[in-house]
Amino acid sequence: MKIAMIGTGYVGLVTGAGFSEFGHSVVCVDKDANKIAMLIDGIMPIFEPGLNSIVAANTKAGRLSFTADLNAAVPGADAIFIAVGTPSRRDDGHADLTDVLDTAAEIARALTGYTVIVTKSTVPVGTSRKIEEIIRSIRPELEFDVVSNPEFLREGSAIGDFRHPDRVVVGCDSERAREVLREIYRPHHHVTETPVIFTTRETSELIKYASNAFLATKITFINEMADICEKVGGDVKDVARGMGLDRRIGRDFLNAGPGYGGSCFPKDTLALLKTSQDVGAPSHIVETVVAINAARKIAMAKRIEADFGGVNGKTVAVLGLTFKPDTDDMRDAPSLVIVPYLQSRGARIQAYDPRGGKEAHERLNLDICKTAEEALSDADGVVILTEWKEFQAFDLTIMKRLLMRPLVVDLRNIYSPEQMAAAGFAYFSIGRPSR
Repeated sequence: MKIAMIGTGYVGLVTGAGFSEFGHSVVCVDKDANKIAMLIDGIMPIFEPGLNSIVAANTKAGRLSFTADLNAAVPGADAIFIAVGTPSRRDDGHADLTDVLDTAAEIARALTGYTVIVTKSTVPVGTSRKIEEIIRSIRPELEFDVVSNPEFLREGSAIGDFRHPDRVVVGCDSERAREVLREIYRPHHHVTETPVIFTTRETSELIKYASNAFLATKITFINEMADICEKVGGDVKDVARGMGLDRRIGRDFLNAGPGYGGSCFPKDTLALLKTSQDVGAPSHIVETVVAINAARKIAMAKRIEADFGGVNGKTVAVLGLTFKPDTDDMRDAPSLVIVPYLQSRGARIQAYDPRGGKEAHERLNLDICKTAEEALSDADGVVILTEWKEFQAFDLTIMKRLLMRPLVVDLRNIYSPEQMAAAGFAYFSIGRPSR
């Protein structure tokens, strides 16, 4: 199959590379000419483990190419995937569909024959029909179908998620479009026996939002359980394990911490909340999750201040700035709230992140250290904000020697209280008897 992938962010680039690995011919399109030039030179604009090798292999094989010219990629394509950004609108929290709808209009002008236009971007219910209306208004004579095919990729493990998904969801109204998507995803269905769910476009769009909102709810729930554990002397890690062994619940996303962030959960929960309010079916659960998560980040910043006995005039080492490990993504990361709060209270921040330093420097008024050792050097204590593996394996003897005071505030519970006590640290974690 010939595929045009519009957008080369996390979703578009990983999906495009994955389809080329299936044997499809894929052209990835982006209006950012600099990004396209980087990709042609083999330089990845994002950090995603394993992505560079897949891109290189399939580019060399001639199955994957890159262009800034949408008009050159669209004609002759069997399917055109829209994978552009849908950030939250600043004024009301709804998903900003400007790029999606503008892309639809560009596609309409470039179409030459029957094509399936696939919405891969995360969009509110009804967007696929809006896309269809736009294309039909511009090119009423053309045959085409618009399909919803939401992504379920996790940053940091997107390659594995693409190769071995839990499910593939396709929302479409015609058998002709259904056959095109079946052919595109044939390797999944026939090799890995991945369930492929065919449903309506509205249902498909809602599945994506409902899934992310439910996972965000799990994170928020275990954070509240952590607060209760601290009041009654419980251990939230054991609580999560005891809950997760119940097959009806599952262990994933039951890790207490400073709140969820990233490119999906914050904007998707907010977009679903706004949609539910607009249609007169408000989701009080989602509304509460959004509010609690926002408050959580401030609460964690205040906790750090309290655990340090005040931060005014003190040097605070911060390890981890991205919203999760194995990514360079800073979008809605807890650090974007916590670090400025600590600075406003008079703290001097020495921060390090294995991959997010460049973006963190741009988003925060902060010089980023080149190593964890540099961040720890002569600090009055250290805060763990992201659970990178290199922090979990850090030599505690070296950590203690570098710090002015052996104080660790671990907002990701990467160490055990017993381990830290034995090493001579004042150790504070989340939802565990660590004091």
